[in-house]
Amino acid sequence: MIKKDIVEKISEETGLNKTIVKTVVEEFLNLLRKSLENKERVELRGFGVFYFKEMKSKKARNLKTGEEIIIPERMKIYFKPSKIIIKK
Repeated sequence: MIKKDIVEKISEETGLNKTIVKTVVEEFLNLLRKSLENKERVELRGFGVFYFKEMKSKKARNLKTGEEIIIPERMKIYFKPSKIIIKK
């Protein structure tokens, strides 16, 4: 499913104009993007949580040359889905 499909589906189910729905969806995604750029935790109840985890630096090896390299510390985005989404 792509953004266009989401807009069409919401438009069909709500009866709202596709232009309005597209604007709302794009603004939501922009807000989500900005929050993640600021390394904020984003919780969407009933859907899941986007959060950051610090990854420690580590040694690795370049497979082509065999040279040892160090991967620096970094922040990584994780997504934990809600229990409602994951049903057994």
